[in-house]
Amino acid sequence: MRLVIAAALTLALPTGLFAAGEESSSPSKPKCENGQVYDKKTKTCVDANNHRLDTDSRYQTVRSLAYDGQYENAQIVLATMPQNDDRTLTYLGFTNRKMGNRDAAMDFYGRALAVNPGNILARSYMGQGFVDDGDITAAFAQLRAIRDHGGSGSWAEASLRTAISSGRTYNY
Repeated sequence: MRLVIAAALTLALPTGLFAAGEESSSPSKPKCENGQVYDKKTKTCVDANNHRLDTDSRYQTVRSLAYDGQYENAQIVLATMPQNDDRTLTYLGFTNRKMGNRDAAMDFYGRALAVNPGNILARSYMGQGFVDDGDITAAFAQLRAIRDHGGSGSWAEASLRTAISSGRTYNY
């Protein structure tokens, strides 16, 4: 009976769950140096301006660095990316806001929204900047715009709504 229960529990566990101290059979990707990006094709760290890197790999690196609080390192990678792309502008806004450069951040968010008014992430981060400034009216305007652009129920909407109600913004 114990064998049957143990087998059932083993089969019910999601893959990727391991006991403390166990390692998965798949290798983890290396931690790249400043200004480098993990290249999935070569499974190595390469310079962010490497012409063979795809844009999405760069954005994934920027996102990881920014959410880890490594804003300067994220900006090194952002400097290698298309400067008029709304995603680049959004992350330039985010990193500048987190580094205390409020005016630059709001400029980048505004530029991102000029390129793509439906960029709900830029709206959420801009709204959180307004919350940080105590401008709840402007934050509500961004929340309405997120909803108007189909962002109801998204992380962008939920995080801004929570920031407005709590007065606390997110580091990611």
